[in-house]
Amino acid sequence: MHLKSIGHSTFRRHARSYLEPAVIHKWHAFQESEFEHLRQRPVKIGGDMRADSPGKVLPLRKKYGSYSLMNLENNNIIDIQLVQSNEVGGSHNMEKEGLKRSLELLESKGVAIEYIVTDRHPQIQKFLRERSTQHFYDVWHFEKGLSKKLDKISKDKDCAVVKKWQRGIRNHVYWCATSSSTGTEKVAKWTSVVNHIQNKHTHDNPAFPKCLHPVRQTTDHKKWFQPGSKALFKVEKLLSNKRVLTDVEKLSSKYQTSTLEAFHNIVIRFTPKIFYISIHWLYLAAMHFNENAGRTQARTTSGKLRYKVLFPKAKKGAHTVKAMKTQATYCYIFNMMALLFEDIVPNNQPYVEELQKVPVPDTLASQYEHPPLEEAIAAYVSRFRQGEV
Repeated sequence: MHLKSIGHSTFRRHARSYLEPAVIHKWHAFQESEFEHLRQRPVKIGGDMRADSPGKVLPLRKKYGSYSLMNLENNNIIDIQLVQSNEVGGSHNMEKEGLKRSLELLESKGVAIEYIVTDRHPQIQKFLRERSTQHFYDVWHFEKGLSKKLDKISKDKDCAVVKKWQRGIRNHVYWCATSSSTGTEKVAKWTSVVNHIQNKHTHDNPAFPKCLHPVRQTTDHKKWFQPGSKALFKVEKLLSNKRVLTDVEKLSSKYQTSTLEAFHNIVIRFTPKIFYISIHWLYLAAMHFNENAGRTQARTTSGKLRYKVLFPKAKKGAHTVKAMKTQATYCYIFNMMALLFEDIVPNNQPYVEELQKVPVPDTLASQYEHPPLEEAIAAYVSRFRQGEV
């Protein structure tokens, strides 16, 4: 059709000169405003990492780790750190480094932390313990790991009764965390489940001496665990081991990191894992998420709340009900366009300088010795070459 359009190199030049500086400036302006508000009192934050593997990379060989920090009181993303694996000696160190950088930023801005909620990553536990930072665990991550082990036990011979109690034990995890005010109370309620599944509803622990539900006469004795059975031995060993009890004591009673998981789903829309990403796209995703984090539940024309039924893969055919939210808004885009055309296009030099201050790590290939091209070509032998080699 003989239509002229810009090429990729031209687009990248425009992006580096105008679009990316607009995103960086807008994000930094938001952060300064947020930090000024957070300095007024200690904050409750949640943190989690999302690993990115550009192209077809083995699961354990992650290139990027984007660590996100959220203000749990209003669900705003307040910081994102993009860590490359070769900066920290391997992908297994990326999560700790991302959290370390975020906490250092908060400290430099004068923001005090009341406590932080994360998953049970061992390096994070040790790091926060050495910093004397109060640390709680996300309930969903704990329950997920426990459910996998219970599911494995339920498939053993003479352990079919475990299958009937999996959902109840999962619910018990959340109830212990949300209904308790101290770690001792959480542990007392948690250990009571071993008696409860045997149809015993009084307990030796004075912190929780008996079950709160009304006692009813059972008509189905097969649904209870039998004393001395293989199923009871395995389940009691799992639920009462030292590490599980320690983790239950530190479960978060109020705030969780489920909203952070929702943010990671938003990030995938802006920067899929199979592509090389840039910090600008993460900031853009955070601005979109922050603007829409407080959306209310949608209603029908008659005023009824709207829901939808989903069939998550993890539930293996079971359904779940999810509340539908109102339509997302995109005011951050219009504000950025105003900044772009009114300020950056007339004089982009200060904004480009701000962009250039963002640290960019060396590529993974930079750690290896690069031979001259001629030598590499001369030494190259195709596996499909015919004849003598």
